[in-house]
Amino acid sequence: MTADRPAAVVPAIGTQSSVVAVRSLARAGVAPVLASDGQRSPALSSKHRAEVVDVPDPTESMRGYADALVDLAARDDVITVLPLREADAYALASRREVLSEHLDPVWPGFDALRSAQDRRTLLSVAADLGVPVPRTRLLTDWPADDGPLVVKPRYTIVVDEDGQGSREPDVRLLDAGERPPVESVVDEMGHVPVTQEFVPSDGEYGFFALMDRGEPVATFQHHRIRSFTYTGGASVYREAVDVDALREHGTALLSALDWHGPAMVEFRRDARDGSFRLMEINPRFWGSLALPVHAGVDFPRHYAALAVGQRPEGGMPEYPVGVGSHLLSGELAYLYNVARADGHGDPPPIGRELVALATSLYRNPHFDLFSTDDPLPFAAGAVGMAATLGSRVADAVRR
Repeated sequence: MTADRPAAVVPAIGTQSSVVAVRSLARAGVAPVLASDGQRSPALSSKHRAEVVDVPDPTESMRGYADALVDLAARDDVITVLPLREADAYALASRREVLSEHLDPVWPGFDALRSAQDRRTLLSVAADLGVPVPRTRLLTDWPADDGPLVVKPRYTIVVDEDGQGSREPDVRLLDAGERPPVESVVDEMGHVPVTQEFVPSDGEYGFFALMDRGEPVATFQHHRIRSFTYTGGASVYREAVDVDALREHGTALLSALDWHGPAMVEFRRDARDGSFRLMEINPRFWGSLALPVHAGVDFPRHYAALAVGQRPEGGMPEYPVGVGSHLLSGELAYLYNVARADGHGDPPPIGRELVALATSLYRNPHFDLFSTDDPLPFAAGAVGMAATLGSRVADAVRR
């Protein structure tokens, strides 16, 4: 127990956002209580964690996981629970009514959540607002002579009818003329997915916000510079930007959904016309959470404050553009991917990417995990990444 100070529940997940949240909350005087479902999480190594509580794995029992969050919220010291993944957002929204008996929820109701997690509904809302969207249809309705395509699950999380298992189906990128076996894809995803035109992009951008019943409390934007692969994926280096169109589109969309809590609105800048096309909403905190914290927009701190009815002093927090943050293990994975040409299309020159990495490290020595004050999470993450890369190298040698 952490009765000497307020506590917040942080899911101990395998990405760096849980570590960022733990460090931020601790600096704010809030005790981070890690909810561990057995994942190898770097947050478990942080010196700032106050307590670790075992909870069911939501992929095996969403109902059991949601029940465990309710039990934690009922503690006198707990003021809030942070959603860091789709399963967290789903569990919190589905139990919002009972959770509100113990604390003030800083997350949306179930209807708003499903509007964000259903890509067809979300893109329809966006189109009505004038926000540019890619052409999207159900897989079963897509014409046979189109392409290239992106096949995405219609729902970003699929929960079994009995509330037990849950999963987040993968996205597929198809070359022009390539078509998947429709029936097997539907069986694999558990529903009819959507297909989108592939948007040729000269940049991927995120609009991040903490909303209070449709009104922004804090916002931030970034431009993704490098990802785990040269064809996309989670970002490993990104920089702060401030683009009017992103702010207008992101705020309009979240306000229309009467959003409450954190969200990332993801856009691709269309190389054909320069428009920012909506890709999806992540109804939770995001993997690149370290960057806004480095830039002075401390979302976990503001989230915990909003949970007790407090807003940032002085209004919306401002931030400098150009600040960047690196996930060092991810940078190594990116270089490995480029060297191996392990992706769609031709990779960029490895020499150019090495220079770009060195330059960004010199200009922006900010990191998602690495911290001299709290070094063990980085070490734990590096060990995990080394094991993954070693396995890939071994597989390549065997082939």
